[in-house]
Amino acid sequence: MQCALLDRVREQPGGEALLGAAYEGVHLVGGAVRDLLRAELPRELDVLVEGPIEPLLSALGGEAVTHDRFGTASVSLGDARIDVARARRERYPHPGALPVVEPASVAEDLLRRDFTVNAIAVSLTDAQMRSAPHAEEDIARGVLRVLHDGSFRDDPTRLLRLARYAARLGFEVDNGTAELAEKARATGALRTASGARLGAELRLALLEPDPVAALGELSRLGLLSALDPRLGFDQSLARRALALLPADGRIDLLLLACVLLSAGTAEGDEDPAQAVFGLLDELEFTASDRDRAIRTACLAPGLLEQMADAESPSQLRDAVHGAPLEAVALAGSLDGAQPPSKAGTAARGWLEELRHVHLAITGDDLLSAGVPAGPEIGRRLELALRRKLDGELEEGRAAELGAAMEHR
Repeated sequence: MQCALLDRVREQPGGEALLGAAYEGVHLVGGAVRDLLRAELPRELDVLVEGPIEPLLSALGGEAVTHDRFGTASVSLGDARIDVARARRERYPHPGALPVVEPASVAEDLLRRDFTVNAIAVSLTDAQMRSAPHAEEDIARGVLRVLHDGSFRDDPTRLLRLARYAARLGFEVDNGTAELAEKARATGALRTASGARLGAELRLALLEPDPVAALGELSRLGLLSALDPRLGFDQSLARRALALLPADGRIDLLLLACVLLSAGTAEGDEDPAQAVFGLLDELEFTASDRDRAIRTACLAPGLLEQMADAESPSQLRDAVHGAPLEAVALAGSLDGAQPPSKAGTAARGWLEELRHVHLAITGDDLLSAGVPAGPEIGRRLELALRRKLDGELEEGRAAELGAAMEHR
Protein backbone atom coordinates (compact mmCIF):
# COMPACT_ATOMS: atom_id res chain seq x y z
CA MET A 1 0.00 0.00 0.00
CA GLN A 2 2.89 2.34 0.82
CA CYS A 3 4.31 2.16 -2.72
CA ALA A 4 0.86 2.95 -4.09
CA LEU A 5 0.84 5.95 -1.77
CA LEU A 6 4.00 7.32 -3.40
CA ASP A 7 2.37 6.84 -6.81
CA ARG A 8 -0.49 9.04 -5.59
CA VAL A 9 2.03 11.62 -4.37
CA ARG A 10 3.55 11.69 -7.84
CA GLU A 11 0.15 12.54 -9.31
CA GLN A 12 -0.27 15.66 -7.14
CA PRO A 13 0.81 19.14 -8.31
CA GLY A 14 4.48 19.40 -7.39
CA GLY A 15 4.61 15.71 -6.47
CA GLU A 16 6.96 14.65 -9.26
CA ALA A 17 9.46 17.36 -8.34
CA LEU A 18 9.18 16.52 -4.65
CA LEU A 19 9.89 12.82 -5.16
CA GLY A 20 12.80 13.68 -7.45
CA ALA A 21 14.33 15.94 -4.81
CA ALA A 22 13.72 13.67 -1.79
CA TYR A 23 16.49 11.89 0.09
CA GLU A 24 16.68 9.79 3.24
CA GLY A 25 15.00 11.61 6.10
CA VAL A 26 12.41 13.42 3.93
CA HIS A 27 8.79 12.51 4.67
CA LEU A 28 5.32 13.51 3.57
CA VAL A 29 3.42 14.24 6.77
CA GLY A 30 0.09 15.17 8.30
CA GLY A 31 -3.09 15.90 6.42
CA ALA A 32 -1.60 15.05 3.03
CA VAL A 33 -0.91 11.46 4.14
CA ARG A 34 -4.30 11.26 5.87
CA ASP A 35 -6.12 12.38 2.73
CA LEU A 36 -4.15 10.13 0.37
CA LEU A 37 -4.88 7.13 2.61
CA ARG A 38 -8.55 8.01 2.26
CA ALA A 39 -8.19 8.23 -1.55
CA GLU A 40 -8.88 11.97 -1.45
CA LEU A 41 -6.98 14.90 -2.93
CA PRO A 42 -4.76 16.58 -0.33
CA ARG A 43 -5.21 20.30 0.16
CA GLU A 44 -1.43 20.77 0.28
CA LEU A 45 1.80 18.79 0.46
CA ASP A 46 3.47 19.11 3.87
CA VAL A 47 7.00 17.76 4.08
CA LEU A 48 8.97 16.88 7.22
CA VAL A 49 12.77 16.71 7.17
CA GLU A 50 15.07 15.12 9.72
CA GLY A 51 17.90 17.63 9.81
CA PRO A 52 18.32 20.98 8.07
CA ILE A 53 15.81 21.80 5.36
CA GLU A 54 18.20 23.78 3.13
CA PRO A 55 19.37 20.77 1.06
CA LEU A 56 15.76 19.93 0.16
CA LEU A 57 14.96 23.56 -0.67
CA SER A 58 17.99 23.68 -2.95
CA ALA A 59 17.01 20.43 -4.68
CA LEU A 60 13.43 21.59 -5.18
CA GLY A 61 14.35 24.95 -6.65
CA GLY A 62 11.41 27.28 -7.07
CA GLU A 63 10.71 30.29 -4.86
CA ALA A 64 11.11 29.65 -1.14
CA VAL A 65 9.92 31.79 1.77
CA THR A 66 11.63 30.71 5.01
CA HIS A 67 10.56 31.13 8.63
CA ASP A 68 13.72 30.67 10.66
CA ARG A 69 12.08 30.62 14.11
CA PHE A 70 10.31 27.34 13.40
CA GLY A 71 12.66 25.94 10.76
CA THR A 72 9.96 26.02 8.09
CA ALA A 73 9.62 27.20 4.51
CA SER A 74 7.04 27.42 1.74
CA VAL A 75 8.18 26.57 -1.78
CA SER A 76 6.27 27.63 -4.90
CA LEU A 77 6.71 25.43 -7.95
CA GLY A 78 4.49 27.00 -10.59
CA ASP A 79 0.95 26.60 -9.30
CA ALA A 80 2.03 24.08 -6.66
CA ARG A 81 3.02 24.93 -3.10
CA ILE A 82 5.01 22.65 -0.82
CA ASP A 83 5.39 23.42 2.88
CA VAL A 84 8.67 22.15 4.35
CA ALA A 85 9.48 21.87 8.07
CA ARG A 86 12.37 20.52 10.07
CA ALA A 87 11.34 17.76 12.49
CA ARG A 88 11.06 19.29 15.95
CA ARG A 89 9.86 18.94 19.48
CA GLU A 90 7.96 21.73 21.18
CA ARG A 91 7.75 23.13 24.69
CA TYR A 92 5.07 25.62 25.76
CA PRO A 93 6.36 28.17 28.33
CA HIS A 94 2.77 28.77 29.45
CA PRO A 95 -0.73 27.87 28.18
CA GLY A 96 -1.54 29.50 24.87
CA ALA A 97 2.04 30.64 24.20
CA LEU A 98 3.87 30.09 20.96
CA PRO A 99 6.05 27.01 21.42
CA VAL A 100 9.77 26.95 21.95
CA VAL A 101 11.12 24.52 19.36
CA GLU A 102 14.25 22.45 18.93
CA PRO A 103 15.32 19.83 16.38
CA ALA A 104 14.10 16.28 16.95
CA SER A 105 13.37 13.00 15.19
CA VAL A 106 10.34 12.27 13.05
CA ALA A 107 8.93 10.05 15.80
CA GLU A 108 9.16 12.92 18.32
CA ASP A 109 7.68 15.39 15.83
CA LEU A 110 4.60 13.26 15.31
CA LEU A 111 3.88 13.31 19.04
CA ARG A 112 3.64 17.14 19.08
CA ARG A 113 0.81 17.23 16.52
CA ASP A 114 -2.77 18.30 17.13
CA PHE A 115 -4.72 15.09 16.38
CA THR A 116 -3.76 11.49 15.77
CA VAL A 117 -5.11 11.57 12.21
CA ASN A 118 -2.46 14.20 11.41
CA ALA A 119 0.34 12.39 13.29
CA ILE A 120 1.40 10.18 10.41
CA ALA A 121 4.31 10.32 7.97
CA VAL A 122 5.57 8.34 5.00
CA SER A 123 9.17 8.33 3.79
CA LEU A 124 9.46 9.69 0.26
CA THR A 125 12.41 7.39 -0.49
CA ASP A 126 11.33 3.95 0.77
CA ALA A 127 7.60 4.48 1.54
CA GLN A 128 8.05 3.47 5.18
CA MET A 129 5.10 4.60 7.29
CA ARG A 130 5.52 6.09 10.75
CA SER A 131 2.67 7.16 13.00
CA ALA A 132 1.67 8.05 16.54
CA PRO A 133 -0.43 5.55 18.48
CA HIS A 134 -3.99 5.17 17.12
CA ALA A 135 -3.25 7.30 14.01
CA GLU A 136 -3.95 4.72 11.30
CA GLU A 137 -6.82 3.24 13.30
CA ASP A 138 -8.45 6.66 13.77
CA ILE A 139 -8.08 7.54 10.09
CA ALA A 140 -9.80 4.28 9.15
CA ARG A 141 -12.58 4.78 11.73
CA GLY A 142 -13.03 8.52 11.13
CA VAL A 143 -12.21 9.64 14.67
CA LEU A 144 -10.60 12.84 15.95
CA ARG A 145 -8.45 12.30 19.03
CA VAL A 146 -5.81 14.50 20.69
CA LEU A 147 -2.45 12.97 21.46
CA HIS A 148 -2.35 13.92 25.15
CA ASP A 149 -4.57 15.37 27.85
CA GLY A 150 -2.85 18.77 27.87
CA SER A 151 -3.23 19.37 24.13
CA PHE A 152 -5.91 22.06 24.30
CA ARG A 153 -4.26 23.70 27.30
CA ASP A 154 -0.95 23.97 25.45
CA ASP A 155 -2.51 25.29 22.25
CA PRO A 156 -6.14 26.43 22.56
CA THR A 157 -6.36 27.12 18.81
CA ARG A 158 -6.66 23.33 18.49
CA LEU A 159 -10.22 23.77 19.75
CA LEU A 160 -11.07 25.73 16.60
CA ARG A 161 -9.20 23.21 14.47
CA LEU A 162 -11.21 20.41 16.06
CA ALA A 163 -14.39 22.05 14.77
CA ARG A 164 -12.92 22.64 11.30
CA TYR A 165 -11.71 19.06 10.91
CA ALA A 166 -14.94 17.58 12.23
CA ALA A 167 -16.91 19.57 9.66
CA ARG A 168 -14.55 19.04 6.73
CA LEU A 169 -13.73 15.37 7.24
CA GLY A 170 -17.05 14.29 8.71
CA PHE A 171 -15.14 12.63 11.57
CA GLU A 172 -16.56 11.94 15.01
CA VAL A 173 -14.84 13.44 18.03
CA ASP A 174 -13.49 10.81 20.43
CA ASN A 175 -15.36 10.89 23.75
CA GLY A 176 -12.25 11.64 25.75
CA THR A 177 -11.27 14.42 23.38
CA ALA A 178 -14.77 15.89 23.55
CA GLU A 179 -14.55 16.01 27.34
CA LEU A 180 -11.13 17.67 27.22
CA ALA A 181 -12.42 20.20 24.66
CA GLU A 182 -15.44 21.10 26.80
CA LYS A 183 -13.29 21.47 29.90
CA ALA A 184 -10.85 23.72 28.02
CA ARG A 185 -13.69 25.84 26.66
CA ALA A 186 -15.44 26.12 30.01
CA THR A 187 -12.27 27.15 31.83
CA GLY A 188 -11.51 29.93 29.33
CA ALA A 189 -8.59 28.33 27.48
CA LEU A 190 -9.21 30.50 24.41
CA ARG A 191 -8.44 33.59 26.46
CA THR A 192 -4.82 32.45 26.79
CA ALA A 193 -4.22 32.54 23.01
CA SER A 194 -3.48 35.75 21.13
CA GLY A 195 -6.16 37.44 19.06
CA ALA A 196 -3.94 37.06 16.00
CA ARG A 197 -3.85 33.26 16.31
CA LEU A 198 -7.57 32.98 17.06
CA GLY A 199 -8.40 35.28 14.15
CA ALA A 200 -6.23 33.21 11.81
CA GLU A 201 -8.17 30.07 12.76
CA LEU A 202 -11.52 31.83 12.34
CA ARG A 203 -10.49 33.02 8.87
CA LEU A 204 -9.52 29.45 7.97
CA ALA A 205 -12.99 28.32 9.06
CA LEU A 206 -14.55 30.98 6.81
CA LEU A 207 -12.55 29.59 3.87
CA GLU A 208 -13.30 25.90 4.43
CA PRO A 209 -14.85 23.94 1.51
CA ASP A 210 -18.10 24.02 3.51
CA PRO A 211 -17.67 27.05 5.76
CA VAL A 212 -21.28 26.88 6.95
CA ALA A 213 -20.65 23.43 8.39
CA ALA A 214 -17.39 24.62 9.98
CA LEU A 215 -19.05 27.63 11.62
CA GLY A 216 -21.96 25.45 12.67
CA GLU A 217 -19.55 23.12 14.44
CA LEU A 218 -17.83 26.07 16.11
CA SER A 219 -21.24 27.20 17.36
CA ARG A 220 -22.29 23.71 18.47
CA LEU A 221 -19.12 23.31 20.52
CA GLY A 222 -19.70 26.70 22.17
CA LEU A 223 -16.52 28.14 20.67
CA LEU A 224 -18.06 31.17 18.98
CA SER A 225 -19.62 32.30 22.23
CA ALA A 226 -16.32 31.55 23.97
CA LEU A 227 -14.65 34.01 21.60
CA ASP A 228 -17.34 36.55 22.50
CA PRO A 229 -20.75 35.96 24.15
CA ARG A 230 -22.43 38.17 21.51
CA LEU A 231 -21.51 35.87 18.63
CA GLY A 232 -23.87 33.27 17.22
CA PHE A 233 -24.61 31.40 14.00
CA ASP A 234 -27.77 30.26 12.24
CA GLN A 235 -26.86 27.67 9.62
CA SER A 236 -30.22 27.86 7.85
CA LEU A 237 -29.98 31.63 7.51
CA ALA A 238 -26.40 31.37 6.25
CA ARG A 239 -27.29 28.84 3.56
CA ARG A 240 -30.25 30.94 2.40
CA ALA A 241 -28.02 34.00 2.16
CA LEU A 242 -25.33 32.11 0.27
CA ALA A 243 -27.95 30.96 -2.23
CA LEU A 244 -28.63 34.65 -3.00
CA LEU A 245 -25.02 35.86 -3.03
CA PRO A 246 -23.69 36.43 -6.58
CA ALA A 247 -20.28 35.21 -7.69
CA ASP A 248 -18.69 38.63 -7.19
CA GLY A 249 -19.72 38.71 -3.53
CA ARG A 250 -17.49 37.62 -0.64
CA ILE A 251 -18.64 34.34 0.91
CA ASP A 252 -16.34 34.75 3.91
CA LEU A 253 -17.58 38.25 4.72
CA LEU A 254 -21.23 37.28 4.33
CA LEU A 255 -20.73 34.42 6.79
CA LEU A 256 -18.77 36.64 9.16
CA ALA A 257 -21.71 39.07 9.07
CA CYS A 258 -24.01 36.16 9.97
CA VAL A 259 -21.81 35.49 13.00
CA LEU A 260 -21.95 39.16 13.98
CA LEU A 261 -25.69 39.55 13.41
CA SER A 262 -26.73 38.58 16.93
CA ALA A 263 -24.43 41.26 18.38
CA GLY A 264 -26.61 43.89 16.74
CA THR A 265 -29.75 42.58 18.44
CA ALA A 266 -28.24 42.07 21.89
CA GLU A 267 -29.74 44.08 24.72
CA GLY A 268 -27.92 47.19 25.84
CA ASP A 269 -27.26 50.72 24.72
CA GLU A 270 -23.97 50.05 22.95
CA ASP A 271 -23.80 50.83 19.25
CA PRO A 272 -23.93 47.43 17.45
CA ALA A 273 -21.06 48.41 15.17
CA GLN A 274 -18.88 49.44 18.10
CA ALA A 275 -19.84 46.26 19.92
CA VAL A 276 -17.87 44.11 17.49
CA PHE A 277 -15.40 46.63 16.05
CA GLY A 278 -12.90 46.02 18.85
CA LEU A 279 -13.34 42.25 18.64
CA LEU A 280 -12.52 42.09 14.92
CA ASP A 281 -9.58 44.40 15.48
CA GLU A 282 -8.30 42.09 18.20
CA LEU A 283 -8.70 39.14 15.84
CA GLU A 284 -6.64 41.11 13.29
CA PHE A 285 -9.11 41.25 10.43
CA THR A 286 -8.06 43.81 7.86
CA ALA A 287 -9.78 47.17 8.18
CA SER A 288 -11.61 46.76 4.88
CA ASP A 289 -12.90 43.27 5.72
CA ARG A 290 -13.82 44.33 9.25
CA ASP A 291 -15.78 47.36 8.09
CA ARG A 292 -17.58 45.50 5.27
CA ALA A 293 -18.68 42.65 7.54
CA ILE A 294 -19.86 44.97 10.28
CA ARG A 295 -21.70 47.17 7.78
CA THR A 296 -23.39 44.12 6.29
CA ALA A 297 -24.57 42.90 9.70
CA CYS A 298 -25.82 46.34 10.72
CA LEU A 299 -27.58 47.20 7.43
CA ALA A 300 -29.34 43.89 6.77
CA PRO A 301 -32.29 44.17 9.21
CA GLY A 302 -33.21 47.65 7.96
CA LEU A 303 -32.75 46.63 4.32
CA LEU A 304 -35.25 43.82 4.82
CA GLU A 305 -37.99 46.33 5.59
CA GLN A 306 -36.94 48.80 2.89
CA MET A 307 -36.88 46.14 0.17
CA ALA A 308 -40.29 44.90 1.26
CA ASP A 309 -41.66 48.45 0.98
CA ALA A 310 -40.22 49.10 -2.51
CA GLU A 311 -43.00 49.35 -5.10
CA SER A 312 -40.83 49.57 -8.21
CA PRO A 313 -37.31 48.68 -9.39
CA SER A 314 -36.24 52.29 -9.04
CA GLN A 315 -37.47 52.36 -5.44
CA LEU A 316 -35.61 49.10 -4.82
CA ARG A 317 -32.47 50.78 -6.13
CA ASP A 318 -33.04 53.61 -3.67
CA ALA A 319 -33.35 51.09 -0.85
CA VAL A 320 -30.15 49.16 -1.55
CA HIS A 321 -28.01 51.87 -3.13
CA GLY A 322 -24.50 51.74 -1.69
CA ALA A 323 -25.11 48.62 0.38
CA PRO A 324 -22.61 45.75 0.02
CA LEU A 325 -23.80 42.79 -2.02
CA GLU A 326 -23.48 40.70 1.13
CA ALA A 327 -25.92 42.98 2.98
CA VAL A 328 -28.57 42.62 0.27
CA ALA A 329 -28.18 38.83 0.25
CA LEU A 330 -28.38 38.64 4.04
CA ALA A 331 -31.36 40.98 4.21
CA GLY A 332 -33.25 38.97 1.61
CA SER A 333 -32.77 35.85 3.74
CA LEU A 334 -33.67 37.14 7.17
CA ASP A 335 -37.38 36.33 7.26
CA GLY A 336 -36.85 32.73 6.08
CA ALA A 337 -40.17 32.68 4.22
CA GLN A 338 -40.88 29.79 1.84
CA PRO A 339 -41.68 30.58 -0.90
CA PRO A 340 -39.49 33.70 -0.70
CA SER A 341 -41.14 36.82 0.65
CA LYS A 342 -41.38 40.06 -1.28
CA ALA A 343 -38.07 41.17 0.20
CA GLY A 344 -36.39 37.88 -0.74
CA THR A 345 -37.69 38.10 -4.29
CA ALA A 346 -36.58 41.73 -4.51
CA ALA A 347 -33.11 40.85 -3.27
CA ARG A 348 -32.72 38.13 -5.89
CA GLY A 349 -34.01 40.43 -8.62
CA TRP A 350 -31.56 43.16 -7.67
CA LEU A 351 -28.55 40.88 -7.30
CA GLU A 352 -29.15 38.84 -10.42
CA GLU A 353 -30.50 41.42 -12.85
CA LEU A 354 -31.39 44.96 -11.85
CA ARG A 355 -27.98 46.02 -10.50
CA HIS A 356 -26.57 45.35 -13.97
CA VAL A 357 -28.94 47.82 -15.68
CA HIS A 358 -26.99 50.86 -16.90
CA LEU A 359 -27.52 53.68 -19.36
CA ALA A 360 -25.89 53.55 -22.76
CA ILE A 361 -25.67 57.35 -22.82
CA THR A 362 -23.22 59.43 -20.79
CA GLY A 363 -22.85 62.99 -19.66
CA ASP A 364 -21.00 63.76 -22.91
CA ASP A 365 -24.16 62.94 -24.85
CA LEU A 366 -26.10 65.47 -22.80
CA LEU A 367 -23.41 68.11 -23.20
CA SER A 368 -23.55 67.58 -26.96
CA ALA A 369 -27.34 67.95 -26.82
CA GLY A 370 -26.97 71.37 -25.18
CA VAL A 371 -27.32 70.63 -21.47
CA PRO A 372 -24.87 72.90 -19.63
CA ALA A 373 -22.15 71.31 -17.49
CA GLY A 374 -23.05 70.98 -13.83
CA PRO A 375 -25.38 69.10 -11.49
CA GLU A 376 -28.15 69.10 -14.11
CA ILE A 377 -26.23 66.46 -16.08
CA GLY A 378 -26.32 64.02 -13.19
CA ARG A 379 -29.95 64.77 -12.40
CA ARG A 380 -31.08 64.03 -15.95
CA LEU A 381 -29.04 60.83 -16.17
CA GLU A 382 -30.58 59.68 -12.88
CA LEU A 383 -34.11 60.34 -14.16
CA ALA A 384 -33.40 58.40 -17.35
CA LEU A 385 -31.94 55.45 -15.42
CA ARG A 386 -34.96 55.28 -13.11
CA ARG A 387 -37.32 55.16 -16.09
CA LYS A 388 -35.18 52.45 -17.71
CA LEU A 389 -35.23 50.39 -14.51
CA ASP A 390 -39.00 50.71 -14.31
CA GLY A 391 -39.43 49.52 -17.91
CA GLU A 392 -40.75 52.83 -19.20
CA LEU A 393 -38.25 53.20 -22.07
CA GLU A 394 -37.79 51.43 -25.35
CA GLU A 395 -34.39 49.89 -25.95
CA GLY A 396 -31.62 52.03 -27.36
CA ARG A 397 -29.67 55.22 -26.89
CA ALA A 398 -32.29 57.38 -28.60
CA ALA A 399 -34.97 56.49 -26.05
CA GLU A 400 -32.57 57.14 -23.17
CA LEU A 401 -31.47 60.48 -24.60
CA GLY A 402 -35.08 61.47 -25.19
CA ALA A 403 -35.95 60.67 -21.59
CA ALA A 404 -32.98 62.68 -20.33
CA MET A 405 -33.91 65.68 -22.50
CA GLU A 406 -37.62 65.76 -21.68
CA HIS A 407 -37.28 68.46 -19.02
CA ARG A 408 -35.07 71.45 -19.80
